[in-house]
Amino acid sequence: MDILKFSLRKLMGGVPLILGVTFISFLLMVYFGPDLTYDKLGKNPTAQEIQDVRHELGYDQPFIKRYSTYLKQLVTFDFGNSEVLDKKVSSILTETMPVSLHLIIPGFILGNVIAIALALFAAYRRGSWVDKLIMTGSVVGMSISFLIVIIFFQLIFCSSYGLDIFPVRGWEVYDSTGNIIWSQYIKYVTVPTLATVFVALGYNTRFYRAVLVEEMTKDHVRTAKAFGHSTMSLLFKGVLKNAMVPITTRIMFSIPLVVVSGSLLIEGYFGIPGVGKVTYEAILAGDQNILKAIVGLTAVLFVIVLLFTDILYRVFDPRVELK
Repeated sequence: MDILKFSLRKLMGGVPLILGVTFISFLLMVYFGPDLTYDKLGKNPTAQEIQDVRHELGYDQPFIKRYSTYLKQLVTFDFGNSEVLDKKVSSILTETMPVSLHLIIPGFILGNVIAIALALFAAYRRGSWVDKLIMTGSVVGMSISFLIVIIFFQLIFCSSYGLDIFPVRGWEVYDSTGNIIWSQYIKYVTVPTLATVFVALGYNTRFYRAVLVEEMTKDHVRTAKAFGHSTMSLLFKGVLKNAMVPITTRIMFSIPLVVVSGSLLIEGYFGIPGVGKVTYEAILAGDQNILKAIVGLTAVLFVIVLLFTDILYRVFDPRVELK
């Protein structure tokens, strides 16, 4: 019951955040975004034709009415039709979201799990050559552009100049009923996952190591070590468990960014029909309905992540109160 009340309070507290983000983004898209009026007209349109198209697109409506319609669309998940693809936006997102999730989840999980393991090992052996080697690798991973990493892995694993064992582009992983063909899925997801993990390891390992090193200096860890606790017990129960609050914060708050921005580059380069590719094409084409849906749903996702993050705090540290 306490968690339910806390969840309701947190969701209500997230309403101003959603309103603020959607208002600013909508304002920028309306007054500084693309105008598709003349893209839908032929040469030398008449004033009446221009007026009819602007009415069809809703450009002639007052700002408040357009913003209110946008909020209603966000609540009902009905964003109308795409201005370019001539298809319902909700249908487009329903089709592309599973693709992005199937693409991103393996790299996201592996990137964090491996980074935590490396950070734990480096923190335990801090100052040694192993620690320096891991940190050097992290800096290298942070220094290289994500696009360069993608091109490198594609060259090594997908081209005739390398191993040539994985597809260069595409996403043919579903059968006629929409179920995953796992052998195909592994072929298409491997190279994007390797690229995602390589880049994520640099940033994640450095952050997690800093958190774990700080935890290792605490009195309870030194006391446990003095009493002869085993290394595994010391690292996982005394250090990692108590460091899970900042680690959880980083993992949870990276989810919205990874789903949208992370998949955008990978999907665009590999030609994978997910949310990122749709977003990229909507930006190029000026498809406001899709962009409004992506921005609004990302804001909602941040609020949901904020809620679950606070609940996970209590799971890892019972001293944290749900307020």
